[in-house]
Amino acid sequence: MAAPEDSLRKALADKQSEVENQGNQVRSLKAGKAAKSEIDAAIEALNALKLQKASIEEDLQATLSSADGSVNREAFRQAVSNTLERRLFYIKSFNIYGGVAGLYDYGPPGCAVKSNVLAFWRQHFVLEENMLEVDCPCVTPEVVLKASGHVDKFTDLMDFCNDKLQKDLNITAEKAKELKHVLAMLDDFSAEELGAKIKEYGIVSPDTKNPLSDPYPFNLMFQTSIGPSGLIPGYLRPETAQGIFVNFKDLYYYNGNKLPFAAAQIGQAFRNEISPRQGLLRVREFTLAEIEHFVDPEDKSHPKFSEVAELEFLMFPRELQMSGESAKAIRLDEAVAKGIVNNETLGYFIGRVYLFLTRLGIDKKRLRFRQHLANEMAHYAADCWDAEIESSYGWIECVGIADRSAYDLRAHSEKSGEALVAHEKFPEPREVEVLVISPVKKEIGLAFKGSQKNVVEALESMKEKEALH
Repeated sequence: MAAPEDSLRKALADKQSEVENQGNQVRSLKAGKAAKSEIDAAIEALNALKLQKASIEEDLQATLSSADGSVNREAFRQAVSNTLERRLFYIKSFNIYGGVAGLYDYGPPGCAVKSNVLAFWRQHFVLEENMLEVDCPCVTPEVVLKASGHVDKFTDLMDFCNDKLQKDLNITAEKAKELKHVLAMLDDFSAEELGAKIKEYGIVSPDTKNPLSDPYPFNLMFQTSIGPSGLIPGYLRPETAQGIFVNFKDLYYYNGNKLPFAAAQIGQAFRNEISPRQGLLRVREFTLAEIEHFVDPEDKSHPKFSEVAELEFLMFPRELQMSGESAKAIRLDEAVAKGIVNNETLGYFIGRVYLFLTRLGIDKKRLRFRQHLANEMAHYAADCWDAEIESSYGWIECVGIADRSAYDLRAHSEKSGEALVAHEKFPEPREVEVLVISPVKKEIGLAFKGSQKNVVEALESMKEKEALH
């Protein structure tokens, strides 16, 4: 916390104590029926203290506003938003019917800007890296998203408004520091922990002032039915990546059965946001440009890492977040060497994203890469970093860079029965021992009778680790 804020909060607490003491003195004089002149002098002193307290409150409010730029940011945001809407960069969808929160239309200049950004993205990543581009349907069968974990785990917790807590003038400097730490850790809380914090700080509905219910998970996918029978459940895809994963086998073959390779896709994605807000930043339908880079899990080095190794920019590892510190400039090769970023391939793409955003015109001083906290991590991620841009809304995620390990390929292999695997050619032949289960069908038939087929299939599909336990 900045020193001026600390000193002002302390001065305010001291002045509040003086006001209370003087108020007690006035009440004591009145109760003791002191002389009118003495009571008037005490009241005059009390009023003077109240004026001094009000002055300190104004100074503290000004300090808080200038610290986060809330007043200037709000005015700037409104001016820009009004201009963009007036010039038809974007407008609310279905506006003549009142519109729907989280849905927007791009007008002619908005479409031109979007097209230019996507063209530059395709040039910077797809063409320069020789990626394989695909275009997959938005409607996805439930079985696909069930296997990927999205049906069970693609959820958000109902949240609450916290701005007023930070700017409460009556809290102490220590309490303000505590609240800032809690807010920094908010995404790392479980539903139970978040519920406990709501109760601890007395959070109520900002509109009705009613108590809030305990937080609970809410699935963010739009559900639908495929076909006239309605018997095939599906969803509008929440990401484009699953279309790449289910096509891994064909893409791997197209690439000459060689690793590493990358596939990319640009397309629409859909998320049924709990509370769409912040203009185009949190919407229910949007365009995603995604890349999946497939690499040997035992060798995550990258041949072109040296091209980005010396880049230095703001990074915000989870250790700094947990300790309440700020982001700091770190060289990319140093981050990989120290294990802050867990491998070269992940580091390479962090560097490439940094170059893409800065070449697009993003101010380097307003760009940072923040590592996800443990509970914040997506269900598929081994490590994850967000490229965040400081805007009038604060620091906003604009790119996610995750090491998904083999989570998706393994999940789809198990669910579909198709082996989504890559093969490594050894320079010399190797001999390995494998466990092969050969059921004696006659004996199994005698023991299990009508269940013989199911038992045999279960034994033959059993993995070595399962068979040995």
